[in-house]
Amino acid sequence: MAITISEKTLNDLEFQAILERVQDFCVSDLGREFTTKIRPYSSKNKLLSELKKVDEYATSFQNDNRIPNHFFDDINKEINLLNIENSYLTPAGFLKVLNVSETVNEQLKFFKKFKEIYPVLHQYSSEIEYTTEIVDAIKKIITSFAEVDDKASINLRYIRKEIASVRSQINESFNRALSKSHSAGYLDDIRESILDNQRVLAVIPMHKKKVKGTMLGTSRTGSIVFIAPQATLQHTRNLENLIFEEKQEIILILKSLTNDLRPFTELLKAYQEFLTQLDLIGAKAKYAHHISALLPKISNEKKIYLKEAYHPILLEKNRVSNLDTVPQTLELNESQQIIVISGPNAGGKSITLKTIGLLQVMLQSGLLIPVDEKSSVSIFDKILTDIGDNQSIENQLSTYSYRLKNMRQFLKKCNDNTLFLIDEFGTGSDPELGGALAEIFLEEFYNKKAFGIITTHYANLKVLADELENVVNANMQFDERTLEPLFKLYIGQAGSSFTFEVAQKNGIPFSLINRAKKKVEGEKIRLDKTISKLQKERNKLQKNSESLEKEQNKAKEHSESLNEKHDKIQKKLELFQELYDTNQKMLITGRKVNELVNKYFQTNNKKELIAEFTKWATIERTKYLKKNPPKKKTKAQKKQVKKVVQEKKEQFEKIEKEILVKVEKVREVKKEKAKKEAIAKANYVFKINDKVRLLDGTSTGTIEKIEKKIATINYGFITTKANISKLELVQAAK
Repeated sequence: MAITISEKTLNDLEFQAILERVQDFCVSDLGREFTTKIRPYSSKNKLLSELKKVDEYATSFQNDNRIPNHFFDDINKEINLLNIENSYLTPAGFLKVLNVSETVNEQLKFFKKFKEIYPVLHQYSSEIEYTTEIVDAIKKIITSFAEVDDKASINLRYIRKEIASVRSQINESFNRALSKSHSAGYLDDIRESILDNQRVLAVIPMHKKKVKGTMLGTSRTGSIVFIAPQATLQHTRNLENLIFEEKQEIILILKSLTNDLRPFTELLKAYQEFLTQLDLIGAKAKYAHHISALLPKISNEKKIYLKEAYHPILLEKNRVSNLDTVPQTLELNESQQIIVISGPNAGGKSITLKTIGLLQVMLQSGLLIPVDEKSSVSIFDKILTDIGDNQSIENQLSTYSYRLKNMRQFLKKCNDNTLFLIDEFGTGSDPELGGALAEIFLEEFYNKKAFGIITTHYANLKVLADELENVVNANMQFDERTLEPLFKLYIGQAGSSFTFEVAQKNGIPFSLINRAKKKVEGEKIRLDKTISKLQKERNKLQKNSESLEKEQNKAKEHSESLNEKHDKIQKKLELFQELYDTNQKMLITGRKVNELVNKYFQTNNKKELIAEFTKWATIERTKYLKKNPPKKKTKAQKKQVKKVVQEKKEQFEKIEKEILVKVEKVREVKKEKAKKEAIAKANYVFKINDKVRLLDGTSTGTIEKIEKKIATINYGFITTKANISKLELVQAAK
């Protein structure tokens, strides 16, 4: 069955506000335009495909392979011109087409390269044809400055060359006329000006007849006459003719290029659609990243489990105001088909209802939602809402009449794959009569197996929720001490409206509240008091439960820590035991060997020593084999062992070769260093106080005196003389 969600439902849930936020993350005008048209998908397969695309795009924010920028220009005008015979695109239009083609090609190459990271986006992009013909054709003719290239045709190159030549002639002739008139004193102080895109002489009116040329105008005050010199007029006419020829040649070139691109019209449409969709996917992903949204599990089983779900509009609003937002956790399934939420006004009932509805609509429109990753949802064929005071002035319907009309539509459309959301169910009429009718409606929705959430203050609906097997009560928690709402949903118990408590908090005199209490039926007050008391008890139990849970978690962590320490100690003990056993074995072996050696020293009988040692070694080996019997290896295992040994041998040989190469290099470096040191020592000129030693000696002495290559060396306790050629430098004097 096709999925149908009405515009009324989208308006009730403020879906348009979400689209406006998504729009802010688009990079193109077309993307922004199409964002406003986002609606829930009518096909489940298309929806799942879109969600996977958005989820893949969102993952790109957490890895190093970010999706390239895909900004593009709207080329609808250019595509329309391609469909008109004899029309042609402007150079700027061609650059737009070039940008779109290059951007698409870049995306196609990127998704092909990273198809393992972005499989769904790669599959989507692979449906688009990759070609460089469009890019090559445009780059050959149009420059990056949106002009036709001189090389576009031989004729255009010739014309532009002529234009440059004529302009040069105009400048030369004008400069001569300027110089001549200035020397004659005919010109004003400004000398020249520009008029109708040509240079003109600024002539003093009294000399205008003395300057040959055509008068083109005067200044505002009439103090200057602008004259084009006669010498430049002929060149100017030639320039105008050449410019006209250039325009005609450019038009021919643009028409030819346009004709070359006409066969690609449908491909360009596909390019633009691909980039528009990619912009929408990117905007959805960026918005999801902004609100910490994700893709929950899509279940084939009919159920909703939203853990720590946030209302995205409220979340952003509270962020701006630096306020905390309380998330809600809620579940709808076969055994919890309908939830009836009660509690005080301004306690968060309506916002909880809208949160569930808005997140479901967002998801079914291909948007990720701000929930915990453990959340799970299914897809509904219909989402029906009745939220707020929908009094219709145009149709002259009261609030209750309008809501009854809605109920008629609900009863008509509701089925087992419907999610309905009703705020303030049954209000607008006499509480008893309206409440009775609301009970019947609730029973009908229940019998049709529809999933739903309703908010109400009616006691009879709270009672009915307890009586129906798969309907549960829930309430918005309220701090009875401070009389402040906690905005936290609790499922399993109806809530008190705290009518008189809220009135007291808002400054209504206590005497008036007491008078009001007397006017209400006693049983009603007793019921409300009982509910209020139960809610207080439940709040206490919940606090105790949370405290116990924290203590349990601490105890669990402590237990895990102790277990970890115990394992470490046990491991150490095993290692110590193993070390002790090894040492004991070594001591026993040592004693036995010592005993045999001593006996040999006494008898000097080698044969007896060898025989006893062999016997003892055999006994020990037998004991070892009993404890560690050898495992017979199959041929395959032996082959594998040989293979491993061979591989290790090859690796060793390879490493050995590499090391030898490095060793040779080190040796060469050392040889070079040694040569340099030897040369340095050979060329060294000895001086007094140098520390030296004889070439064949080891003692070090200090040179005290040098006379004719004979050095006197002091060794501390003796002094000797030696030829400096037989000395080796140990340390040069400072």
